[in-house]
Amino acid sequence: MSALLLVEDDPGVAEALRLALVSLGHRVELACDGETGLTKMAAQPFDVMLLDVMMPGIDGFETARRVRVASLLPIIMLTARSDPIDIVAGLECGADDYVTKPVEPRVLDARIKAVLRRATPHEQGSLLAFGELAINPAAMTVTRAE
Repeated sequence: MSALLLVEDDPGVAEALRLALVSLGHRVELACDGETGLTKMAAQPFDVMLLDVMMPGIDGFETARRVRVASLLPIIMLTARSDPIDIVAGLECGADDYVTKPVEPRVLDARIKAVLRRATPHEQGSLLAFGELAINPAAMTVTRAE
């Protein structure tokens, strides 16, 4: 079960998404704006942040920037803004994915699982090789062939 932080200022949309995501096996915490989302993120661990763009106070783009300064928490922008410039801005400010509303809950669930796969550390014992360097993510070591 994934722990999701849904930052959405529209209570109706937030509750509909929460119910759909809970029915798909997620635990969902709601925040009504960016500041509240940042506060909740600092207070407890989450697996993914779902972030609206258009919110009172700090918008989703600025919220994502602030998250990125402190965390590698996967962020999915979830917004009605579908212009290419908005999509680029969302990804450049630190989002891992950008989804436009309305979204089918199973599609959103699949995207959540995809960002979690990318964020999950490699299995213990798996080495990454780059030329003469060997990286062991589990042991957090780098060795060079001699």
